[in-house]
Amino acid sequence: MKARILVVEDERAIQLALSGLLGRAGYEVSLASSGDEAISKLSEQSFDLVLTDLALGHGPSGLDVLRESKRLRPETVVVMITAHGSEKIAVEAMKAGAEDYVPKPFDNEEIRLVVQRALERTRMARDHRELLDRVQREYAFENLIGSGAAMRRVFETIRKVAETDLTVLVRGESGTGKELVAQALHNRSQRRNRPFVAVNCAAISRELVESELFGHEKGAFTGADARRQGRFEVADGGTIFLDEIGDMPPETQAKVLRVLQERSFERVGGAKPIQVDVRVVAATHRNLEEEVRQGRFREDLYYRLRVVEIELPPLRERIGDVPALALRFLEQVNQRLGREKQRLSEAALAQLARQRWPGNVRELRNAIEQASVLASGAAIDVADLRLGDPIGAAAVSTPSGVAAPPAGGGGALPAGAEGAVPFSEAKRRAVEGFERDFLLRALRAHGGNISRAAESIGMVRQSLQQKIRELGLRSEDWSEDE
Repeated sequence: MKARILVVEDERAIQLALSGLLGRAGYEVSLASSGDEAISKLSEQSFDLVLTDLALGHGPSGLDVLRESKRLRPETVVVMITAHGSEKIAVEAMKAGAEDYVPKPFDNEEIRLVVQRALERTRMARDHRELLDRVQREYAFENLIGSGAAMRRVFETIRKVAETDLTVLVRGESGTGKELVAQALHNRSQRRNRPFVAVNCAAISRELVESELFGHEKGAFTGADARRQGRFEVADGGTIFLDEIGDMPPETQAKVLRVLQERSFERVGGAKPIQVDVRVVAATHRNLEEEVRQGRFREDLYYRLRVVEIELPPLRERIGDVPALALRFLEQVNQRLGREKQRLSEAALAQLARQRWPGNVRELRNAIEQASVLASGAAIDVADLRLGDPIGAAAVSTPSGVAAPPAGGGGALPAGAEGAVPFSEAKRRAVEGFERDFLLRALRAHGGNISRAAESIGMVRQSLQQKIRELGLRSEDWSEDE
């Protein structure tokens, strides 16, 4: 797509010369003979660049055009053409937001290069903004998928505390998405335009963890050839995410406690306190209460960390979210690889719902990415998933509220379930509950249109109609408010 340039020049000969030069360079050029005409065109349409003479014959000056351009079209870049002796005004224009200026007399090549560089810088800035927007969409709170009560509590807590600076402790098994919660807290806070720094405390050796967190001075230890900033210093003004903080050595815990209390620390080998303004979000899969009782985790740090606590449920306790998560991951793979969209077959979705997922959401994502690469057709089927044995050895909550008892053909259900049923019956109820929730979600998403709902989940219309009859679903079920 051609870049669109508005040339503002009151001298007709220069106007035509610039129009011809930029047109031959491949740009789409519009002309304005006065400041009033330029401002009028800016109010009606957008341009990638405005090239304006500073001294226009009458009415608004080039400086006025610049200011109005920044007010009307902040994203449009402005380049000024200045007369000899007007350097001071050119500096004022730069302060007002001009990208560059070209002094008269100028040659064609100079104009062409200045415009090219200005548009390239604008393109890079736009691409950077789009990248940031994409990252924020990827980690946005709304992308934390979940429909059950436990996940709704997570979402509500994030809404309430994101705008504060309260320290948050995120708890949950490995792979449940603790870093996504930390990212959501950061992206919905006033610190969103400052750094988000993630540190996996379990992945850093005991000898290097303090240097990693707090930095070091030159000569602090063997190999410290230069001063180095630590993660707390890098995160100044933003958020630091201390993942697996339960694995942090006790001596380092004391220093983290000081940062929380005093907002300061010293680099390793240094004596000068460094002040930081950092929000701390910590996470762990460990039982910190037990770690405190065993003397492996400081009690005072424990209480400083859990000002607000967010508990992420394991995936096996929210099997009803598996279809939405799986489809989301598949969509992301398709976008990343830039190819036609694949589908998950009905049988594949049912198989995914039967798994235990000990690795939680991370394991599900990996399974979908692997299946997407291995699948030979447009639809991913059970064989493409290459999953292990499904649920069978342990009780697992299901969307319908029924839990499968231990293997062996019978056993009592958890408190709240009525009576004891054979494992096969509990499993059947679990699958039916999943299918019911999944199909209703698809039908509601497509306004009850069976053809579109069937296509979205990789089924043919007739199969979906048959499944609706088997489950006893009625149009009232999917037309009601969720």
